[in-house]
Amino acid sequence: MGEAQVPGPRRWSPKGTDLRKGWGTGLKRTGLGCLPAGLFCASHLRGLRSCWRRPESGGLFKGCENLQLVEKQIMTSKWTETIGTTCFNQLTDADAIHKSIEKIRESERTVISILTARSYAQRQLIAVEYRKISGKELKDDLKTDLTGNFERLLKALITSPALFDAKQLKKAMQNLRNDANVLIEILITRNNKQLKEISQSYFTEYKKSLVDDITSQTSGYFRKGLLFLAEAKRDESLEVNKSLAKKDAQSLYDAGEKKWGTDEDKFLEILCLRSFSQLRLIFEEYKIISQREIEDSIKREMSGHLAELLLAIVNCVKNTPAFFAEKLYKALKDTETDKWALNRIIISRSETDLLDIQTEYKKQYGSSLHTAIKASQSHVCGRYETVLMNICSKDN
Repeated sequence: MGEAQVPGPRRWSPKGTDLRKGWGTGLKRTGLGCLPAGLFCASHLRGLRSCWRRPESGGLFKGCENLQLVEKQIMTSKWTETIGTTCFNQLTDADAIHKSIEKIRESERTVISILTARSYAQRQLIAVEYRKISGKELKDDLKTDLTGNFERLLKALITSPALFDAKQLKKAMQNLRNDANVLIEILITRNNKQLKEISQSYFTEYKKSLVDDITSQTSGYFRKGLLFLAEAKRDESLEVNKSLAKKDAQSLYDAGEKKWGTDEDKFLEILCLRSFSQLRLIFEEYKIISQREIEDSIKREMSGHLAELLLAIVNCVKNTPAFFAEKLYKALKDTETDKWALNRIIISRSETDLLDIQTEYKKQYGSSLHTAIKASQSHVCGRYETVLMNICSKDN
């Protein structure tokens, strides 16, 4: 069976990655071509809309039954994707995947090349068309015909970001002693909108609230910090208040370095609820008052999971892509590669700041993430390696 010709993805790094932004709908590229977020404004849409033709006329959205919804999502989207393609037709993709899955051993490369070149929103349109063609769910057929890490990675590509994160949280809580860092990673690096969507997906999937599971599975100040984050109450304003920053910095100093013992509540209140922009200013003021970096004081005053939580917040506030680059480095450096971490980070960041993460990776460790994955000696090979490398940019 001939292999479908699939154009490669068009990529660029989003400037000024901001945790306030939500997951993208991916519809900026659907049939319209790739536009940077900064150029995707109402004036461009007016120009672009003039060339759209309705499905019945055989236009760009032929086969899409929800054109008005697509238009609405495009108008309201503020997302910059790092994956997606200009030449996208969900019907063609779905048909190619269907034919490939029927003879997966001969043409599984077609499945890989299509799914790794599309955004999440585009994959959802493919899944709809696949259901019409085959009468089956794409995720079910992938489960039937694929195995191991390769299967898990491809299935993750067609799972909603909120459900994907919910499943990662559930898995982490089942082995909290070793995987508390996964809870920390997800709850710190998702914005309020994302956290609310994760909580909804978690309840739908497991019939129990995320907050209830955190409460029952964790304890002490670590639990209190996780609950602060899971309840999605962090200020997300970009405005900063210098006088408040000085006050908070002094409160942190008084709660730690200045006194015998530590007021953990004060650290949690400030680090879990203030905006990232405000925290940067607080950390600057703290250094002036204490003559120490905030992370040094945290290491002196606290330990265990609570220290890990607060240090992760500090690292993300200072440089989120560097935070993830370090996690990927550790995952690849381990004697047995941490494939769970590789899958989780590369999939979850593929449409947000993966290119920035790759830039930081190369800056910190001297080689590209692409090269590091290829050089891994711990069973990152074959089809699994191909999927990871397709998602990552070769240029970074």
